[in-house]
Amino acid sequence: MIPPSSVERPLLSIILPVFNEQDVIPELHRRLTEFLGELSEIAGRWEVIFVDDGSQDESPRLLDALAEMDPRFRVVHFARNFGHQVAITAGLDRAEGDAVVVMDADLQDPPEVVKAMLAEWRRGFDVVYGVRSKRSGETLFKRATAALFYRLMNAALGVKIPSDAGDFRLLSRPVVLTLRSLREKHRFMRGLVAWVGFRQTAVRYERPERFAGETKYPLRKMVHFALDGVTSFSTAPLRIATWIGALTGLAAVAVGAWALYIRLFTDRTVPGWTTIMLLIALSSSGQMLMLGLLGEYVGRLYEEIKQRPLYVVANESSRARFKPPDSTE
Repeated sequence: MIPPSSVERPLLSIILPVFNEQDVIPELHRRLTEFLGELSEIAGRWEVIFVDDGSQDESPRLLDALAEMDPRFRVVHFARNFGHQVAITAGLDRAEGDAVVVMDADLQDPPEVVKAMLAEWRRGFDVVYGVRSKRSGETLFKRATAALFYRLMNAALGVKIPSDAGDFRLLSRPVVLTLRSLREKHRFMRGLVAWVGFRQTAVRYERPERFAGETKYPLRKMVHFALDGVTSFSTAPLRIATWIGALTGLAAVAVGAWALYIRLFTDRTVPGWTTIMLLIALSSSGQMLMLGLLGEYVGRLYEEIKQRPLYVVANESSRARFKPPDSTE
């Protein structure tokens, strides 16, 4: 059963973070308009929200041209690059649809899959996430590290994050309003969606290669993304640091007992300088690791205490339609 909707609000909102995608935007526009035109059940009651995440190419101009042609295409321009997860948040802050779909602009999330997501939404599910049954164009290293990442996250977080699922998903209106109230700075949207609960299900699809351009998630960003995910939802690293500290202490006691035994009960000479240096290295490494992990959490507390906004908007189309994140309906 389709949730009730008002005349003033679209039935479907699609959020697309964009960062330097000038080569993809024309094809993306063609695929979107073709797909949305086939959805007779929404009868034009849709909106597409592009969030320009500080692009340095022709993407902002191309997006503004789309908005001028059709007011249902809305564009939010960030003042600088704030990151993919924050761009999704900006889209959720503005989405007015009863069903809201988050997808990447590189066409690796096929718009046609949204039809299957809408079918599950009509069956009463609040979250419908896309699960990649095939990942074309990705290296063995990336597939292996992605699989390891999801399994480690599920073991550490205490909430179930679907394996092989990215940010491509449909969210019902209640889920969107709940996510708007979560304003932490270091955002891991997949974890937040899993954390809020509601009825969730999956739609499987084959993920194609990028249509054009280069990936916006190199290894450095992937590592940073994984670190944000773990430290935003789990104290497991702190527990690991505690265990490392305990094991390091036990090792130091064992080495000290051995050295004392050699000194008191044998006539062999213990090379003291070497032993001392080994003990210092062992204990120092454990301390530095623990301090680094503690520093990650202290740094996040520092960011939260500053209470800065998640993003800064330079300009946007259809500004009058924006509702504050804490608004109720």
